[in-house]
Amino acid sequence: MAEQSPPYWRLLSVLFSSQPLTPPLAHALLQVALDLHRRDASAGEVQGELHSGQVRNLRKHVMLGAIGGPSFEASVETERGSGTVRFLLTREALELLDAQGPEASRPRAPAYLN
Repeated sequence: MAEQSPPYWRLLSVLFSSQPLTPPLAHALLQVALDLHRRDASAGEVQGELHSGQVRNLRKHVMLGAIGGPSFEASVETERGSGTVRFLLTREALELLDAQGPEASRPRAPAYLN
């Protein structure tokens, strides 16, 4: 049986969010942030059925108690309106990124029902 990746809430830590973070949005932000971190890029797009926006790599390492990692800021549009999310990638996310190899962080194309 293939090993499953940990839940998103163990891979990213939200520092600030102006609206509730849904699991699909959190997964999308995680994938874009992992890709930005791997490529050392400054910005990337996040797209989904009910959300879109831009994620910026702040290029700062932040600490929140015992949790630390690279920080990101996202400006998103959701069904609830626009908002801002500031978050960091945890050590567990970075270890998972290293274990998966270079192609793993590439965002997947959205799956359509029709």
